Amino acid sequence: MTDINNPQNPGSTGATSGRVDVRTVPKPWGHETIWAHTDRYVGKILHIKAGHALSVQYHNAKDETVHLLSGELVYRVQLGESLEDMHLVAGESFRITAHTIHQMEAITDCDVLEASTAELDDVVRLSDRYGREGTSAP
Repeated sequence: MTDINNPQNPGSTGATSGRVDVRTVPKPWGHETIWAHTDRYVGKILHIKAGHALSVQYHNAKDETVHLLSGELVYRVQLGESLEDMHLVAGESFRITAHTIHQMEAITDCDVLEASTAELDDVVRLSDRYGREGTSAP
């Protein structure tokens, strides 16, 4: 039997299997629950309150895909020279690659599943209704 956590195993990452800490990060638009965080990937659930919006932002390296678990969301994405409104309903997904300007705004309370590369602080805020432009602050 192969032990995937054994450093002698060439496929091993050296990490151990088991329970992980889950943390909730308060945000002005709601909160995010980080349920997975490794050096290779991050899993989050974003809870966005109706009428609230995340920053107009982009990432230098982060690659992410979002999946709308519940609610209704306007997802603004730069396609060419302008931000286009993508309307997402529960069950739809959208990928954002590095350097793509984007923003989420909740029409109703929303829960958004996000799977991304591990760069948690890789956010360049271009505008933000909560005064966080130019920072990676929560």
